[in-house]
Amino acid sequence: MARLFTRRRGKARLAWFGFALAALVIALDQITKHVMLRVVDLDRIGRIEVLDPWFNFSMVWNRGVSFGLFAADSLWQRLVLVGFSLAISGFLAVWLTRAERPLQAIAFGLIIGGALGNVVDRLVYGAVADFLDFSGLYFPYVFNVADAAISIGVAVLLLDLLLDRDRSRTRPL
Repeated sequence: MARLFTRRRGKARLAWFGFALAALVIALDQITKHVMLRVVDLDRIGRIEVLDPWFNFSMVWNRGVSFGLFAADSLWQRLVLVGFSLAISGFLAVWLTRAERPLQAIAFGLIIGGALGNVVDRLVYGAVADFLDFSGLYFPYVFNVADAAISIGVAVLLLDLLLDRDRSRTRPL
């Protein structure tokens, strides 16, 4: 019984950590977008050379999903994307409450935070504000903190799956 209780406490701690990480991602994403749009006024300027050609700030309004796929120009299309993002986030939130390993909690927290950060943009602006431009490094897409969190979260989730697979092979029967 005591073992079950500590296991539940461990899962609860992982879930709280994941949700806190999601909140941190949302905050960082929205702060950076606020700075770029309201303080720097990148929407008017369009581009700021930082470490040209490797890294610049370039304003792009993404009306689709990742990398501009499935552009959503009408209100109902944007609402479908918002609904889809909320559904995925809800599904991952349930998984997060059942996370058994720290990498799972980190991955789910990053993905949830990134998805919800972009949902805020779709609801406020009608599109996602992207501004991190590494095209000089042969990465042709402009992205934001939320997009980076989603990508890193997926990579961490894959890493967790690989590590867990390796652990399950070495466990005695």
